Amino acid sequence: MSFRKEKKLRLTSSDIKFMKNSLLLSGMTSLFPSRSINSAYFDTEHFNLFTDSEEGVLPRKKIRIRWYDNESSLRKETKISSIEGRYKLSEELICPDFLDHFKSSLIDNDYGLLRPTLMVSYSREYFSLKGLRITFDTNIRYNNLRSNTSKPVSDEECVMEIKTAPEISDDYIEKIVQHPTARFSKYARGMLKLQIQV
Repeated sequence: MSFRKEKKLRLTSSDIKFMKNSLLLSGMTSLFPSRSINSAYFDTEHFNLFTDSEEGVLPRKKIRIRWYDNESSLRKETKISSIEGRYKLSEELICPDFLDHFKSSLIDNDYGLLRPTLMVSYSREYFSLKGLRITFDTNIRYNNLRSNTSKPVSDEECVMEIKTAPEISDDYIEKIVQHPTARFSKYARGMLKLQIQV
C-alpha cells in the first residue's frame, strides 16, 4: 500500500490539445502507448459509495472492475480515501462471464453487497514530466448498468490527471502545470449525466 497525491484538471477538447503541446515543449515525454480503459463501478442498492463520495465522508471507497482495450483480463480496484491520504488496492479477478452480462456482485467488508452500477469507457495517454506522472483522458462515455433501456452518454469535457508521491509540494506542481485544478470524478459525473436516481 502506497499513498499518492492526485490533482485533476477539467479541460475541453481544444484545451487538452493546447495543454499537451505546451507540456511537450517543456520536456514532457511519453511513458506508455495510449489505450482504451473500461471500468465498471459497483455500489450498494442505495448508492452509499456514491453518497459518501459526494459528501466527502472519510474513510470512503470506490470499487470497480477494470480492463484495457479488448482484453479479457480483469482487475478489481479499490480506491480508498482516508484521513492519512489516498491509495489504491488492485488484484486480478477471475470472473470469466462478467463482461457478457454485468450481473456479478461483489462483497465488501464495509459496504456489504455491491452491484454493477455504472460503466465508464475512455482513451488514456500516459506521460512524464519532471517527476510528475501525467495522463490525458478523452472520449469519456458513461453507461447505466442497472438499466436495459438507458443509452450511453458522452462527456463534453476531458480530464488531465497528475499523480505524484505525497511529499511533492503543491507549489512544485503548480510551477510546472499552471492551470487551476478541479474535482473530476468519472463515477460521480456519470451518475449525474445518466440521471440515475439516488
